[in-house]
Amino acid sequence: MYDTILVPTDGSDPANRAVEHALEIAEQFGATVHTMYVVDTDRYGEPALSSAEIVLQQLEEDGRELVGDIADRADSHGVAVETRVCHGAPHEEIVTYADEIDADLVILGYQGHSHHVEGHMGSVADRVAHAAGRPVLTA
Repeated sequence: MYDTILVPTDGSDPANRAVEHALEIAEQFGATVHTMYVVDTDRYGEPALSSAEIVLQQLEEDGRELVGDIADRADSHGVAVETRVCHGAPHEEIVTYADEIDADLVILGYQGHSHHVEGHMGSVADRVAHAAGRPVLTA
């Protein structure tokens, strides 16, 4: 039923719950998990040689650490994993990558670090759910 599962992360608690769901489902179905972190250039821009560049480099390092931790967790579950860190608008990058890998399922946190209205879906999760053209599970 599921061969390829995409689980984007921003390190938030909902994203961590999504990772747990993705690993459980992948383990059950023998699926490969693709995890990704998007440096949000809609929020921070793509500067050249400025102080903002330092912020983007730190965010990219943070993202590599997050997907690396997920890869370690997947390995401990016996789940195959692929990691990706990229720059762009998170919802667009997630949908594009889901298409690229032909994901059977996208699992993501219902809200991330930038959204704190209890009971409301965050804008990235909402946009992905509407644009993905494939099953999306929010955690």
